[in-house]
Amino acid sequence: MKDAQRPRRDPTRKARILTAAAELISRNGYHTVGMADIGQASGIVGSGIYRHFGSKSAILAEVLEQVMDQLSAAASSIVDEAGDDRSAVSDLVRNHVRVAIHDRRILQVYHREARNLPENDLRRLRRAQRHYIEEWVAAVAPLRPDLADGEVRVLVHAAIGSIQSILFFNSGLPVPQLANLLTNAAHACLGVEAGAEAGAGTEWRDEQGA
Repeated sequence: MKDAQRPRRDPTRKARILTAAAELISRNGYHTVGMADIGQASGIVGSGIYRHFGSKSAILAEVLEQVMDQLSAAASSIVDEAGDDRSAVSDLVRNHVRVAIHDRRILQVYHREARNLPENDLRRLRRAQRHYIEEWVAAVAPLRPDLADGEVRVLVHAAIGSIQSILFFNSGLPVPQLANLLTNAAHACLGVEAGAEAGAGTEWRDEQGA
């Protein structure tokens, strides 16, 4: 009977910790946020947070690895399933636009705070980032046979940078309008026209503009 009365661990607790950490760190900076702050923001009292993470750097590592893993998995699926390279490029662009708009806080943390990771965690994150870039290069290169490999990579970084230009700038634009502008800007950076189906099948949540 004692086992039946034992309180069950909340399965959402770990996710709440990561969400709270991303919000606090993006707003206040990694070094000013403590474990107690993250615990309080996620509704976890006392040392409960240490049941999931042994340190603040472990929380940061998981926050950043999750977003990079999600981007990489989506990119691999897009490239594998796309009917042609142009469709793959358009889907890669739109997916990154969606993440930049709706997971803005996490990408802010990625750009500002990744350098605070322990060396092994940072190396692992950089490897995942390189894999993500390779997915873009594989889709863009056949559409730009006029360019050398290094030139294609420059344009891929430029396209992703154009999307992420909103991370630290609040345009105030409605989300559908903002998404359309960023999608067009990224395609222009790549010198690739959007696929005919670009924009189809995705309904942007019309939240406050980023």
